[in-house]
Amino acid sequence: MASPLDYIEIFLQPGEFYFGDANTRIRTLLGSCVAITMWHPLLRVGGMCHYLLPTRERRVAAGLDGRYGDEAVQLFLQEMAARGTQAREYQIKLFGGGNMFPALGRKAKAMEIGARNISLAQAALESLGGQVLAQHVGDTGHRAIIFDVWSGDVWVKHQRVVRGAEPARAGE
Repeated sequence: MASPLDYIEIFLQPGEFYFGDANTRIRTLLGSCVAITMWHPLLRVGGMCHYLLPTRERRVAAGLDGRYGDEAVQLFLQEMAARGTQAREYQIKLFGGGNMFPALGRKAKAMEIGARNISLAQAALESLGGQVLAQHVGDTGHRAIIFDVWSGDVWVKHQRVVRGAEPARAGE
């Protein structure tokens, strides 16, 4: 499907969430963070979240915070409820959760933020009855994500981090 002549482009920073109509493109960059996209093919509406951590230890704020996966999923539920729709009506895609420091090996194993982010997303989406149609998760490195709400297409560019690679020094 061709892009609309006049569309808005939203760039999500970590912790942000956006839900829009068919005149929207949403972009983000991910490392160990995870993005979930949800698209309703009949209404041609959808959104993306970009969360950093699976959950927060204690809830301090009154509102939902998109930096946490469980709360980002709740933001999707609010948008669905506002439109009278349910998760099973959406095409769901999942991205990110990369290991950004593979050279650290076992030292990084304790954190495993990317793997924990992926697990949270998969469990939360399964509990909603939503089916993940596509995913590009794990591995090493970062991803650039583009979600065209007018078509439901999601584009991914993945750049791996090579284990043991050291940055080049000036003059080399």
